[in-house]
Amino acid sequence: MQPLRVIFSSFFKIGLFTFGGGYAMIPIIEREIIDSRRWIDRREFLDLLTLAQSVPGPIAVNTSVFVGYKVSGLRGAAAALAGAVLPSFAIILLVALFFAGIRENEVVDAAFKGMRPAVVALIIGPVVSLARGMHPALYAVIAAAALAIWGLGWSPVAVLAAAAAAGIAWELGMARKAGRKMES
Repeated sequence: MQPLRVIFSSFFKIGLFTFGGGYAMIPIIEREIIDSRRWIDRREFLDLLTLAQSVPGPIAVNTSVFVGYKVSGLRGAAAALAGAVLPSFAIILLVALFFAGIRENEVVDAAFKGMRPAVVALIIGPVVSLARGMHPALYAVIAAAALAIWGLGWSPVAVLAAAAAAGIAWELGMARKAGRKMES
């Protein structure tokens, strides 16, 4: 069991140095909890991300709660949650107090415009990282999901539910196939 202050400080650091929302936090969370701390392995991280994305709430907050719980139970989940949320809360509070007065400032506007490409890169990074080692058929699923959402205007919730059902069916089919091979 990890000390709560270590869990809190790890997620506080993640929350403090991440701009661009939850998806931008994923590579930093990954580096901290897999590479630096070795709290969970990469496969388990992918499972946690899938779970975090399928429940209501921001993905970074959900991920921090799941990792904290995995590492140190309910108290670990609370410490990770507090660490991940506190920096954003404080920064948003400060920005809200002063933003109305500085929004039209050219330097502030230029800073926001400059951060946009970096945020896009931070979002694309985990997508590429998570795609490594996937079964080739899953690339077709990605393309079909993107087409359904952006091309056909389908609800992302419906596409996610369909993908979950297809994943369950796929795994059950693979398990049956493996069971038949063992019986032979």
